[in-house]
Amino acid sequence: MAGGKIRKEKGKPSSQHTPYQGGISFHKSKGQHILKNPLLVDTIVQKSGIKTTDVVLEIGPGTGNLTKKLLEAGKKVIAVEIDPRMVLELNKRFQGTPSSRLTVIQGDVLKTELPYFDICVANIPYQISSPLTFKLLKHQPAFRCAIIMFQREFAMRLVAQPGDKLYCRLTVNTQLHARISHLLKVGRNNFRPPPKVDSSVVRIEPKKPRHEVNQKEWDGFLRICFNRKNKTLGAIFRQKNVISMLEKNYKTVQALKLSQEGLLKEADTKVDFSNFADFVDDQGMEMDDDGVDDNDEDEMDVEDGGPSEFKDKVLGVLKEGDYEEKRSSKLTLLEFIYLLSLFNKSGIHFT
Repeated sequence: MAGGKIRKEKGKPSSQHTPYQGGISFHKSKGQHILKNPLLVDTIVQKSGIKTTDVVLEIGPGTGNLTKKLLEAGKKVIAVEIDPRMVLELNKRFQGTPSSRLTVIQGDVLKTELPYFDICVANIPYQISSPLTFKLLKHQPAFRCAIIMFQREFAMRLVAQPGDKLYCRLTVNTQLHARISHLLKVGRNNFRPPPKVDSSVVRIEPKKPRHEVNQKEWDGFLRICFNRKNKTLGAIFRQKNVISMLEKNYKTVQALKLSQEGLLKEADTKVDFSNFADFVDDQGMEMDDDGVDDNDEDEMDVEDGGPSEFKDKVLGVLKEGDYEEKRSSKLTLLEFIYLLSLFNKSGIHFT
């Protein structure tokens, strides 16, 4: 959010909000920390690399100081603001600005369908950092880049490299879709009211083309890998609950394959199922809707047999790629992608 001046008031100030000169209170609980340093605003706009033909998306414009600079640099600004008081302030401040130059959308950015934009520049409430980042990365058509102010620790997680203390699942997930770079550190005293932590501005540039992965598989895979990121992958994948989950998925996939093969054969072979229900009743078996015997689930015919054999299958994948003694905290993005492909080729899935 862009900033204004503080009106001095007598008595003890509220810890939840700070009054603005125009009568607006900024709520810390809503992440309303307004940039008050005009030089910093200029620096952010300069580092954004905005072209005169760009449509700029601003999230959380507040009272409009950053908005003003963005209008000077680009073709049009689309500002998304959840606080109706700030929307009124923006409309008042930029009264007379044509809609072809400025559009103010009142609403929650996480629930708003975003229009086309070339570049995003924003000082956001820090509590929406993660969901907003992934919402932007999923946006189509892909934008050129986003310049966003984050809480410093969150920003450093985004730009971390293998072996760094802050390297984590968030790091790998975001770097799968984008190139991320740190632009500048911003001290807490540049905001009004000042937050409890320092901030950083980062540049997020979506990758073109994107890495092609099954997102659900990818998420499930990374959750396991980073469950204990400083343990070896061999130790992580030996855990009983991990083996149990993977084996269950494996059996499901094998059952689906058998089912598909059966459907293909059905075109050439007619089977009489008229007495099948009576046979089930005679055997006293409990069948669910997919026809699998719940009593015999653990005895399903699966390649490599029982639990110990399946564990060997899982560890065999790790050994094949020489990953058994490696740690998630030191793997590169490409190594994660390759390891997931090895698991999937072996019929091992994570969803």
